[in-house]
Amino acid sequence: MSESSTTKITPSGLPGRRSRISVEKPKNSKQVILRLWKYLSQQKLLLIIVLLLLLINTGATLAGSYLLRPIINKYIIPHNVPGLIKMIFFLLGIYIAGSLASIWQNRLMIAVAQKTVGTIRADLFSKLQSLPVKFFDINSHGDLMSRFTNDIDNVSDSLNTSVLQLFTSTITLVGIFVLMIYISPLLTLVTLIIVPLMLWVASLIIKKSKTFFTTQQVAIGTVNGYVEEMITGQKVVKVFCYEESAAKEFEMINYDLRDKGTQAQFYSGAMMPIIQNLNTINFALTATVGGLLAILKGLDLGGLAAFLQYSRQFGRPVNEISSQYNNLQSALAGAERIFQIMDQIPEIPDADGAIDMTHAKGDVQFNDVTFSYDADKIILKNISFAAKAGQKIALVGSTGAGKTTIMNLLPRFYDIQSGHITIDGIDIKNIQRKSLRRLLAIVLQDTHLFTATVMENIRYGRLAATDEEVIEAATLAGADSFIKRMPKGYQTVLENDGGNLSQGQRQLLNIARATVAKPAILILDEATSSIDTRTEVIIQKGMDALMQGRTSFVIAHRLSTVRNADEIMVLENGEIIERGNHENLLKQKGKYFELYTGQFD
Repeated sequence: MSESSTTKITPSGLPGRRSRISVEKPKNSKQVILRLWKYLSQQKLLLIIVLLLLLINTGATLAGSYLLRPIINKYIIPHNVPGLIKMIFFLLGIYIAGSLASIWQNRLMIAVAQKTVGTIRADLFSKLQSLPVKFFDINSHGDLMSRFTNDIDNVSDSLNTSVLQLFTSTITLVGIFVLMIYISPLLTLVTLIIVPLMLWVASLIIKKSKTFFTTQQVAIGTVNGYVEEMITGQKVVKVFCYEESAAKEFEMINYDLRDKGTQAQFYSGAMMPIIQNLNTINFALTATVGGLLAILKGLDLGGLAAFLQYSRQFGRPVNEISSQYNNLQSALAGAERIFQIMDQIPEIPDADGAIDMTHAKGDVQFNDVTFSYDADKIILKNISFAAKAGQKIALVGSTGAGKTTIMNLLPRFYDIQSGHITIDGIDIKNIQRKSLRRLLAIVLQDTHLFTATVMENIRYGRLAATDEEVIEAATLAGADSFIKRMPKGYQTVLENDGGNLSQGQRQLLNIARATVAKPAILILDEATSSIDTRTEVIIQKGMDALMQGRTSFVIAHRLSTVRNADEIMVLENGEIIERGNHENLLKQKGKYFELYTGQFD
């Protein structure tokens, strides 16, 4: 797999911390907006209706202010009470129509926003399912969760309010400007004197806040990632008395979030009072000049009143545009983080003509395989071995020797740099990935159980398995007895990754899951490491029965569990240094002898 297939990461700067996806400020806001528009445009009909309602709402607001001119000139000054009453009712009708349009435009825009965000969330989740294992190995789960929660929430909030408010404010601003020119071009020029200053101040604040909102989102992801790690590893934290150090580290990254959040909110919050004060100054200047025009140039009082109303309203859309622009920047920063994941290169597609291999004898061969996670360090060097169908192959060696890496290559979690891996003589690159992985069952050292019943968790190995097959698999794995003692037996719901079970019980369920899959090839990566010796003896017969007729690869540090293996391979620094059965390797008195006898010292 090429290095370009995953996001470049940078160190977190804290001891013992996983690196996180680095995010700069939005490099191309225009591109992010266009990508968001592709999602929004899927709701074109609703968007058109929202736009029409927006025009009705804005038109009602503008018309209501302009009607002050004829009300004052034709009805108040001439004391025409009946006409005034009619105009008041007419004005009331306009405002009611505007209010109804406003209610429905908000309601429909929320529907548009939620459908759009739902689609984005679904696409993001689908993308995650297509990414290689390497992506999840090098990126913090907490940061990925932050993109699903905080960043998508920011996009949702922006689509719900900011986008609509920006359109409303822009149309209102244009309408006010046109009506102001219509009433008095000269007075409009006076009003616009302070506008360049308002725009200049707004641009400065927007430029600053844009940077701080982006860094705030990154800081939120860092905090979420750290909290997720500490909660997941709480037992480790407590057993090594790391609480104080963890609190200090959290305090450091929490203060970093606080500082970045304070800066972002300060510049965002400064926009409104500054613009409002400038608008008040502008209103006072306009009122003074307008009064002089009414006295000296004959400007009608109704026109002056309407103009002053527009003048007071003029700063509001400017302020709202500036304020919502800040929120939009926060949403764009979040959207860019979301699109960063969507832009990740998925697993390498199946080769043209890749076969759907539904059955396999289980002959596995590694031919001169070399592999490295990155270009700086080779992990496996020229690995070659053959496993015949039904054989049990054991991989032993020191920690970091490359045992688990070999087993990660067989299901193509990673692709090799050179050499070939074949099943029944067919290169695994010429087998469809889903087909390849259906041939395999893997029991890892780290267990994972889903929030579901015991029956459903075991059936995860093969969804078409019947209840009887599930129970048979659990019995074979030695899990049936403790499952029957649970409150609802096989229908007991497991939560919190099976937190109410012992580590050994959780591992037994994983072994049962692999059993029900009925694979041609079985991989056991320290599968019994979390099971006590007595339980191990109970399930060993079941494990042996499970491995009958299947090619099995066993990674074990407890060498007593692999004595009956057909072949044992000893790895050191990514190379096979010894191979043979238990008795032959002991006679050689090499590394295997050292490892085996060392367990009894």
